[in-house]
Amino acid sequence: MQLVVGRIGKPHGIRGELTVEVRTDAPEIRFAPGSVLVTDPARVGPIAVEAVRWHSGRLLLRVVGVHDRTAAEGLRGVVLTADVPDDEVPDDPEEFFDHQLRGLSVRTADGTVIGVVDDVVHLPSQDLLSVQREAGREVLVPFVAEIVTAIDVDAGTVTVELPEGLLDLDLTDTEHRELDEAAAEARGSSTEG
Repeated sequence: MQLVVGRIGKPHGIRGELTVEVRTDAPEIRFAPGSVLVTDPARVGPIAVEAVRWHSGRLLLRVVGVHDRTAAEGLRGVVLTADVPDDEVPDDPEEFFDHQLRGLSVRTADGTVIGVVDDVVHLPSQDLLSVQREAGREVLVPFVAEIVTAIDVDAGTVTVELPEGLLDLDLTDTEHRELDEAAAEARGSSTEG
């Protein structure tokens, strides 16, 4: 199975070193010299790690065939994935691989079904769960402990405590108008009398 382990950032220096936004808890294994990483987009890879070092808290890679800043700049934004055994799981019980979350039922604490995890979206600021709702609608749920309160892979569930209004983001314009009209009607009836 392919596991996203990093994203290439800006070049470092003039000799082709790459900065890497690390997305793995085991960078010493995934980026070890000799490792071969699959790239997205595929046309630029795969790439083989020649050397690795840490500098000011950032992971720096030298890869085979990239020896100057121009070549390194051409790899900026490339997502790196590693091939891992299907039965491998993170050491930390609070960590999950993306494939473990896909297909899990998303529910509130009272059991109300929200949808099914379709994917995990990795953004620079935070990760999001892409949850498919009925009729193929998508809602993006911030993957933070305050909102995603429990994950039980064996039971196939993700329990969430959603902020008010989050589910309204996936409504159509017509549904928003209907809700606004219903709210206005309710306000009007509560002020009469």
